Amino acid sequence: MKRALLFLFLILSYQSAFSQWEMLPGANQGNVAGGFGLTWIDGQPCYAVHLRPEIGFSNFGVGLDLNLEFTSEGKLRKENFNEFSDYLSIIRYVRYGYKRDDVYVRLGALDYATLGHGSIMYMYNNSPTYDVRKIGLEFDLDFNAFGFESVYGNFGETGVAGLRGYVRPLKFGGSEIPIISNLEVGATFATDFNKYASVINGTYNHTNNKFNITDDHGAIKIMGLDIGLPIGLSSFITLTPYFDFAKIVDFGSGTAAGLMFDLNGLGLVDVRAKLERRFNGDNYLPSYFNSLYEIQRFALDTSTGTFSGKAAGLNALESVGNGFYGELLVRVLNTFDIIGSYQRLDDYPTSGILHLMADVSPKDGSYVARAGYDKVNIQDEKDLFTLDDRSYLYTEVGYKPYPYLLVSLVYQWTFAPVRDADDRVIEFKPQKKIEPRVSFIYPFDFGPTQPK
Repeated sequence: MKRALLFLFLILSYQSAFSQWEMLPGANQGNVAGGFGLTWIDGQPCYAVHLRPEIGFSNFGVGLDLNLEFTSEGKLRKENFNEFSDYLSIIRYVRYGYKRDDVYVRLGALDYATLGHGSIMYMYNNSPTYDVRKIGLEFDLDFNAFGFESVYGNFGETGVAGLRGYVRPLKFGGSEIPIISNLEVGATFATDFNKYASVINGTYNHTNNKFNITDDHGAIKIMGLDIGLPIGLSSFITLTPYFDFAKIVDFGSGTAAGLMFDLNGLGLVDVRAKLERRFNGDNYLPSYFNSLYEIQRFALDTSTGTFSGKAAGLNALESVGNGFYGELLVRVLNTFDIIGSYQRLDDYPTSGILHLMADVSPKDGSYVARAGYDKVNIQDEKDLFTLDDRSYLYTEVGYKPYPYLLVSLVYQWTFAPVRDADDRVIEFKPQKKIEPRVSFIYPFDFGPTQPK
């Protein structure tokens, strides 16, 4: 049981980690990427076609994402377009501004949605698998002295929603007090209205392939308070100590004290580091809405009729002890990215959670190498790189025979949805994909560019 519960702590996935420093086109810039390949999905061959153009104009940006997979019989794979949201999600995103701007709006796939310091919602991903894509919204406004951040996960059905309001009390009246004027106090409320979000108990009917809920807690609701003080040590370096409190209604609560470090090296070397001490009470999980929340919300094993879910886990969870969380992101010359994070709890030996990502893609280089890896419930070094239901892996290695042509091999250990008789996703199972791919990548400018 503890192994299953600790899986719920997973903080990041490869896709969301890349998005922490997302390489979106700047103003009056764009790129057209597309390709084709032969994909083996759990040993079955499929022909894959990809098209992913992006364009930025002034503060606006649009990204499309078309992915078609055909079986060996020439039929379109069912999971590509079996829901109305699949057609809408061809528009990967429409945005105005960037996160941390005074005005930020993003409609579409949410890869990295975070509220505040992340104690309640951290790198939430509304589409953690391409087979179940959703349309969500991020909307932030910053009026200097006060503002808000908001997230809505899925317009196709009820789901995750979150709002954080904050004030900078020392900035009212236009005053600027050195060092402490950026003091920020926030309050967060997040919830999940999904039918299976709060299932505590239920039974599975093998005859009609349906799950009957016998006990739940209604919508999951989490409230929190936070305080932080960004301190500009120089024009390039910012240090932010912070403290968070979070309470999961009808369950438990926890606190976190941390320090964030940001170095903006003018495109030469950028560094972002985070070290957090977590104090976890009974029936509590930090960063509840994280990158794999949509997968871990509820999972039903149709062969045995048993289920697991975050709410059921919270209901049975005793304290797993306090712990540390550390994160480091390094970008060199906007070309070489390294991201790593790790969690370890004091009182439980299999509580290790590892995330690694590296991306080496020189703009004018002849090669591309990128990889992302997540592993949870790590006990020792022998357990680090075993692929199983506690793992997520993405790798791509390629060569450019011409500047705009990439020949690569892609390997993914990911997840596939399992649906009930009403075509509702009730479980995700591990899925292996291997794809030799040929891609065309063409960046372009159509006017004066502006730095992000």
